[in-house]
Amino acid sequence: MKKPARRDGTPDRNNKKQRPTRSEAGGRTRSEAGGRPDRAEAGHRSGRPDAAKGKPGRPDPAAKNKRGKPKSAKPQRAQAQAQAPKISNAKPARHQYADADRPVGPPQGDGMRLQKVLAQAGVASRRAAEELISQGRVEVDGRIVIEQGLRIDPENAVVRVDGVRVVVQKDLVHLALNKPRGWQSTMSDDLGRPCVGDIVSERVAAGQRLFHVGRLDADTEGLLLLTNDGDLAHRLMHPSFEVSKTYLATVSGALERGVGKKLKEGVELEDGPAKVDTFTLLDINEGKSLVRVTLHEGRKHIVRRLFDAVGHPVIRLVRTDIGAVALGDQRPGTLRVLGRGEVGGLYGAVGL
Repeated sequence: MKKPARRDGTPDRNNKKQRPTRSEAGGRTRSEAGGRPDRAEAGHRSGRPDAAKGKPGRPDPAAKNKRGKPKSAKPQRAQAQAQAPKISNAKPARHQYADADRPVGPPQGDGMRLQKVLAQAGVASRRAAEELISQGRVEVDGRIVIEQGLRIDPENAVVRVDGVRVVVQKDLVHLALNKPRGWQSTMSDDLGRPCVGDIVSERVAAGQRLFHVGRLDADTEGLLLLTNDGDLAHRLMHPSFEVSKTYLATVSGALERGVGKKLKEGVELEDGPAKVDTFTLLDINEGKSLVRVTLHEGRKHIVRRLFDAVGHPVIRLVRTDIGAVALGDQRPGTLRVLGRGEVGGLYGAVGL
């Protein structure tokens, strides 16, 4: 006999012979009767869900969909695919395995921010210093810096702006002195004569260790540099760097045209030949001549000895320039702090 069918032609699977219940079996379960344990009882004992709820992949007889029909079981293959791990063939990102602890941006570390160093050095305000950095006009230890926030060590870093070195060490001092005539180019004098040390005595007492760069004899007046920058002072005094020095000399007699040419070609002195780099005749008045000469020689009394050799002894001698530093209208016996451009010019002249 055929099984009854539904209206859609499918067999009625729910019309199955019901198994005897516990009451029908005489109040005993199958396990008690020595048979197979009931599913609900076995599931309850093992801690698994009740068998009435159905196994995975089998429909729950009591569960119905929105239309009132029993829910159909989902195929096992769909569940297996859902549980399988997903594999992606996408190309990994460039920085996928980058170290998370690696610092991003300019190196930080110890030190002071570059824009703050420039501001303290008097180059510009912090905001303007940031503009200089972004424009690529700042150089640190030979490398152009364009990133913001770089920290440097002001004691050791070499900083340049537009190619000119900037002094960033707070304790460095660079002074220009207009040494009066008759003063000694020493920090102290055993004979009690006036000396350079008397002019800077207050600074020395405050703890600044200053020394003069080179010398001017007592009868020569004009520009004398004072600093505590040992490297700069050493190179300025060394003849191999040939830092130019300019003098105004008042000499006796009216100079002839050939004197300047002779001084530029070179004059033989007792310790070897010497010459001037430039020679300019400024004035002749009352038997005296005012000339301006520039030379890089650093020998003792070199200017006086040169004019003595050509027959025109020096009456008055004033040094007006040392490299990029000019005396200007500075009064005798006064001090002034060198500007950033002047200090940078001195560093550039000696290769620092």
